[in-house]
Amino acid sequence: MTSAPASKRGSKEASDGRRPKEAVRQGAEEPRSAAAPSPFMPIANYGFLSNCHTGALVAPDGTVDWLCVPRFDSPSVFGALRDRGAGGLRFAPFGINVPSARIYEPGTNSLMTSWKSPTGWVVVRDALTIGRRRGEDTVTPHTRPPADEDADHALVRTAKCIDGKVEIDLVCEPVFDYGRSPGQWTLSEDRHRADAIGADQALRLQTDMLVGIEAGRARARHVLRAGETVYCALAWSDQALVPTTAQEASEQLEATTTFWRDWLARAAIPDHELGPLIQRSALTIKGLTYMPTGAAIAALTTSLPETPAGERNWDYRYTWIRDATFLLRALHYLLLDWEADEFMQFIADLERDDDGGLQIMYGIDGRRDLTESVREELSGYGGARPGRVGNGAFSQRQNDVFGAALDSVLLQSRRSQRIPRRLWPLVQAQAECAKAVWRRPDQGIWEARGKPRHYVSSKLMCWVALDRAAQLAAIRGDPRLAAAWGETATEIKTDILEHGVDKRGVLCQHYETEALDASTLLAAIFGFLP
Repeated sequence: MTSAPASKRGSKEASDGRRPKEAVRQGAEEPRSAAAPSPFMPIANYGFLSNCHTGALVAPDGTVDWLCVPRFDSPSVFGALRDRGAGGLRFAPFGINVPSARIYEPGTNSLMTSWKSPTGWVVVRDALTIGRRRGEDTVTPHTRPPADEDADHALVRTAKCIDGKVEIDLVCEPVFDYGRSPGQWTLSEDRHRADAIGADQALRLQTDMLVGIEAGRARARHVLRAGETVYCALAWSDQALVPTTAQEASEQLEATTTFWRDWLARAAIPDHELGPLIQRSALTIKGLTYMPTGAAIAALTTSLPETPAGERNWDYRYTWIRDATFLLRALHYLLLDWEADEFMQFIADLERDDDGGLQIMYGIDGRRDLTESVREELSGYGGARPGRVGNGAFSQRQNDVFGAALDSVLLQSRRSQRIPRRLWPLVQAQAECAKAVWRRPDQGIWEARGKPRHYVSSKLMCWVALDRAAQLAAIRGDPRLAAAWGETATEIKTDILEHGVDKRGVLCQHYETEALDASTLLAAIFGFLP
């Protein structure tokens, strides 16, 4: 996210910033010149919110365009990121689409947006709130030891007028199950609470503004004067902590700020010109972790295209074992050992294949079956179709997974010079799997859905598996295994240098080609080459 203002969503928007749903549903294209702005925001312009159970993306115009509840991998209730008619929640000045400034509150995954209208100024704060743990979480049950703080299962937003007067517009239009099921609303007698239900998911909108129902959306408008504050909160659980006043909403936002800053204070951030970027990276890593199990997702979203308007639109809301080693390297570098240990415990708990090997990826709850389904009914981000839920790559054979797992174990064990007893069977199984398969072709790091090949990066990671296993055996005091695994590592390295290097002395994408591949740069990262 940047603080620079973004262009409007298009010339035919409704007053709340939404494109007419009918045009989206019928697949109609709005006539516009090639220079006209797209109705879809650039991805870099979104702000990221997280409560370490789920996350949200907030567009510059103040609309939550992506939110899945109650977990990262749940169906979306706001999906305008993928289809302008798939739901959103806007809380911003009426008729104003471009903010004056937008930043993350320092040291947090909360947003602060400043708006100027013709008559005044207003500041909006947004967070997926986190507070003191109040009891057992039955919505997203924990398998790891619970911390003192946990998710409130609520999105909280406040608007404070700091000068003049500003009309605030609240529009909440959930479309459940990835845009398939519009919400059915009921309104409380005092008009401060509205409940929506669809596809077996319930939402509660609470606000100090007076709410009305317009077809499938709840809406409220109120003129704020200098010094006044209004709020809205969206909850998706009976256990949610839902504020009933603007003061309570502000207190929940402050508690969330305290959580993030206290967490960041534990990290060893260098006093360097890149320090702010390292802080933001650390907060993003934490924001993509699933607190109940210690898992970490590759991305917040599904079905965003690899290339504009393309078909390679995958669901990344899962845990890739390969990514684990990079995650752990970052966590250990920042001295965030608790998060690193939580992730390793998640890995240790995973169900393995019959040969003892790990799948390349798992659900955030550890489930193995990530069967992929195709969703054709949405327009897709910038026309990128189809959409997908699940990821068929879970059943692929990728030989790099063993090296990623064992490099992670070595990173975790190197400091203490001991290997937890429950991890040693994992070490043995991954080493023996790598030893058995390193000569076989696979789908490679890019998860190619075609003919298996002898990818250099896969063989390189098999070398990593045996090299790290040998080091771990030495730490454990088993010289026989250390020597045997080290011998196989040397054999793999010799084979790569003989068959995976071209006449220029360059590592290639796979055997019998001179094509280059960035994945071979792993050779330097993992110490394969001097």
